[in-house]
Amino acid sequence: MKESKENAVISKATIDRLPLYYRTLKLSQEEGIEIISSDELGRKIGVTPEQIRKDLSAFGEFGKKGVGYYVRELMRNIGEILGLNRKWNIAICGVGHLGWALANYANFSPQGFHLQAIFDIDPDKIGRYINEVEIFHVSRMKEIVTERDIQIGIITVPMEFAQSTATQLVEAGIKGIWNFAPIKINVPDTIHVVSEDLSVGLSSMSYYLSRQNG
Repeated sequence: MKESKENAVISKATIDRLPLYYRTLKLSQEEGIEIISSDELGRKIGVTPEQIRKDLSAFGEFGKKGVGYYVRELMRNIGEILGLNRKWNIAICGVGHLGWALANYANFSPQGFHLQAIFDIDPDKIGRYINEVEIFHVSRMKEIVTERDIQIGIITVPMEFAQSTATQLVEAGIKGIWNFAPIKINVPDTIHVVSEDLSVGLSSMSYYLSRQNG
């Protein structure tokens, strides 16, 4: 991978676009495309070619002027930037509808994310398996997280249990949390949190549709 520019401040917006570039390059590779221009890549994603070049320049020099980007090479470079060349062990906390759906999500493994454990408090669910992964009682969280070297915890519990679950994950040794509960969780600064409030996205859509349909 080309070296990133030293001391560069990378915006969250840029980082959030990288997975879109990676996914589009992967699809392009599957279509047999070997070289792609920033114009073509931009059209597939809905991002200007100028923005693509600016985003990538934050991490180094990619592609050849007048030629474009070699799809396989750029995909590998972006994958390394995103850390997708590493193996990340994950655990899901909460076996409701969302937790069940995420446990069955087929695209975790190809991206380097491996579901190692599921946690819940319902005695009827403990010991069962989802997609060949066992459901454990939360009381065993620290033991299982340590034993299976789990770095990322996914919170899909009801809102009132989100903070206590986050605290348990931190105490168990988790390094990052993907939070689906509609509440801000408080964790040490060393723990990276990504929050996904599904109601916010739907409310935003409601706003635009309300104005469009008058």
